Amino acid sequence: MGRLEGKIAVITGASSGFGRGSARAFASEGAKVVVSDIREEPLEGGFEEDAELTTVEAIEKDGGEAIYVNCDVTKQEQVRDLIKAAVDRFGRLDIMFNNAGIYRGGKLLHEFTEEDLDACYNVNVKGTFFGTQEAVKQFLEQGDGGNIINLVSTAGLGGHPKQAVYNTSKGAQANLTRCAAIEYGEKGIRVNGICPTYAKTALTRALFDDKDFDKAFAESVPLKRWGEVEDIAQLAVFLASDESSYIHGDLVRVDGGETLSRYSV
Repeated sequence: MGRLEGKIAVITGASSGFGRGSARAFASEGAKVVVSDIREEPLEGGFEEDAELTTVEAIEKDGGEAIYVNCDVTKQEQVRDLIKAAVDRFGRLDIMFNNAGIYRGGKLLHEFTEEDLDACYNVNVKGTFFGTQEAVKQFLEQGDGGNIINLVSTAGLGGHPKQAVYNTSKGAQANLTRCAAIEYGEKGIRVNGICPTYAKTALTRALFDDKDFDKAFAESVPLKRWGEVEDIAQLAVFLASDESSYIHGDLVRVDGGETLSRYSV
């Protein structure tokens, strides 16, 4: 306990899934958390504990401290206001977790629409770019470093069938992580990415409930199971803590061994 004691963290997309699990994990380790999303309630169909509670309510139930700030990460002004809200409430920023994301899949490349491409680009690329940019500005103003974590995906590390627009956006996100790490490491600003495979969240509920897909995917992974929100949340805590102080510019896989071999499902 207390691995993030006294730290101030902003987490986007934190009402559900990875963001919610990470927000609760951060708070349990002593961080004060700014929970950000476009809706305060968890998405329907997820695997949330205490699904009747908002993330802030769940954190407070556990004895932690958090506030909610509504933010559309595709709008730079709203991201700027999000960082300002964190600083106004808690005095500074230590950790920025760009977790908000969107998925589009199930089609061959020539079948995707411009709307599909724009959705993935706007949320996954612009959202992470704006979050990184505004956090860096705050960290430079504070003058004592900071920590940025980007929720990428194994889709940012290679190709997958029937999700070209998603993989394209995640590849851009991966290179954004690398570029930011190169540029700001000397300022004490660490930047890393987390690369999960399929994990059990509201966004993957339909795939999980498709028993043919469920079985095929689990069999394709050496550990023979789906990822859990806690798998990602505990890695995020580690990357946000001083325990990972010499890990920088990395894209850490949380994939049960998926990327050790190619597969098709």
